[in-house]
Amino acid sequence: MIRALLIDDELHARDGLRFQLQRESDISVVAEAIDGPKAVDAIIRLRPDLVFLDIQIPGFDGLEVIRRVSPIHLPLVVFVTAYNDYAVRAFEARAVDYLVKPIRADRFHEAIKRVRQLLTTAQSQKDFHERLLSLIQSREPLPATPASTYYRRFTVREGRRFVIINAADVDWFEAASNYVELHVGGREHLLRVPLSDLEKKLDPVRFVRIHRSTIVNLERIAQIQPTQNGDFNVVLTDGTALRLSRVFRDRVMVSK
Repeated sequence: MIRALLIDDELHARDGLRFQLQRESDISVVAEAIDGPKAVDAIIRLRPDLVFLDIQIPGFDGLEVIRRVSPIHLPLVVFVTAYNDYAVRAFEARAVDYLVKPIRADRFHEAIKRVRQLLTTAQSQKDFHERLLSLIQSREPLPATPASTYYRRFTVREGRRFVIINAADVDWFEAASNYVELHVGGREHLLRVPLSDLEKKLDPVRFVRIHRSTIVNLERIAQIQPTQNGDFNVVLTDGTALRLSRVFRDRVMVSK
């Protein structure tokens, strides 16, 4: 059994990886970590065979994680990144595999196939580790952050399965304790992330906060109607009326 560790500060991203790994009967997720220090601790303590490692995580980045654990335990590493294919050619040239968010199923299976091949012989693993250490020791500058790292898709649970929802298809988001409820064409889906965290990953050109508990897709706004008490409601194209807080009114009323 291949013991895997998931390292990513985004719960949504870890959910997606776990969903993909459910189909791999020979891989088990032993733990998860959300920042550099916790990642180093988990790798040293658990000695996983495989790590899915986000390049940009709080504390210190993924390359620093590898540098710190390399004298003690160096697992196989699949980098997870928001960088595009062109920007990560340096990783590919060193035979360090990577997955670009949002992760495609076919690309994920290619990475898993490669992991299995590397695990077949000690020499293959040694070669992989030498190339990885070469990347860490050279400490080449990380590629520039893409202009847009906003969420483009969401993976949500629907019964016993997961479904993919395009961000552009979401009509509005509603806070539900530590969850967010996605409203999509009259249907609701729960996403395990606080609304404040989600807002940072939404494209502000498309989505706007209208209330402390509500974020709306601007393309779904049909009207802004005054109420009897002097406030306003945002009316969507499907007729849904949502309260527009005075604090956020300028975000919606301004013309762009």
